[in-house]
Amino acid sequence: MTVTQQQHQEDLQRLQDLRPIDDDFMRCLFKNNIPLAEFVLRIITNKPDLVITGCETQKDMKRLAGARSICLDAYGTDSAGKKYDLEIQRQDKGADPHRARYHSSVMDIENLHSGQEFRELPDTYTIFITEKDFYGQGEPVYLIERINLTMGKSFDDGEHILYVNGEYRGESDLGKLMHDFNCTKADDMNFKLMADRTRYLKENPKGVQEMCKVMEDMRNESLKQGIKEGMKEAALRMLTAGKYALDEIVNISGLSLEEVKQLKVDRNI
Repeated sequence: MTVTQQQHQEDLQRLQDLRPIDDDFMRCLFKNNIPLAEFVLRIITNKPDLVITGCETQKDMKRLAGARSICLDAYGTDSAGKKYDLEIQRQDKGADPHRARYHSSVMDIENLHSGQEFRELPDTYTIFITEKDFYGQGEPVYLIERINLTMGKSFDDGEHILYVNGEYRGESDLGKLMHDFNCTKADDMNFKLMADRTRYLKENPKGVQEMCKVMEDMRNESLKQGIKEGMKEAALRMLTAGKYALDEIVNISGLSLEEVKQLKVDRNI
């Protein structure tokens, strides 16, 4: 058996253990599947009449030069133009409130164009589904809104942040949904839309092929990120030493001149 064949067999075995709350599975779960995205968002936001008109997975956002880009797990728009960023956060560090703030701010930048009035900025919903109960209070959802502390009233700026407790179980639709997000088998799920999509990705040959491609892509992405981090470390050591010209650092590290300059600014060297 070749290395490639062995990796494929390992991917097939790993696929059976994946759950909707796993990043690589979610990437395919909502891909080209507006009905499922709409169904999940209706439950989480408690808006049974919510209509989603568009949904993208792995949406790249970067509007400001030099700013940190983000890739949204699932990015949706409803019939009123409101924007939804649905994120899976399995580790607590990935759910840091500052990250939620940044995701919200990037959606703002993405959705207000030159010449538009600030009041035209659409409402945004940044939704983190966390594997553990991030705030540890046993609540199904934690709603974060800005308030005017002096007046004790809502700030009404249209920004909404929700932390969904992935550990929550109960007879409510949200409790059943979080159960489904943690299931490895379609037959164990409560909701047909979730089960049908899971069954397709794990049992249908086309779905299995799609999932294997995603796992291969993520493996390659991780490899590239590792190489990139090594290049940055090498450039950082040379910058810190103060003995090399920028063009020398570019040639040795393999980074672009812009990347070296940005690294110098970021590290205040």
